[in-house]
Amino acid sequence: MKGKTTQTTSGARSRGRTDFKRLRQMRDGDIDYSDIPRLGKSFWTTAKLAMPEPKDRLTIRIDHDVVEWLKKKGSGYQTRINAILRSYMRAQSDERTDRWT
Repeated sequence: MKGKTTQTTSGARSRGRTDFKRLRQMRDGDIDYSDIPRLGKSFWTTAKLAMPEPKDRLTIRIDHDVVEWLKKKGSGYQTRINAILRSYMRAQSDERTDRWT
């Protein structure tokens, strides 16, 4: 699936906690920018666009109790699975770089 974009049908994606209706009704003048530093020209001369690495879509089987534990921690359980696997991968790579090759 690398490089492909997928779309979900309306309603298929879970709703987040952002109040988009309220945000759409705000005027620019209603936004408080006081905690955001101004960016000078020097920032833009060295700025680089960094795109996130694409993710692979997988189907895996995970024990029910493990999935329930991950979901109890709140939304984003798939991101947590990825973080756990990445942490394990890095720990194994630090231990012996040729272990999985």
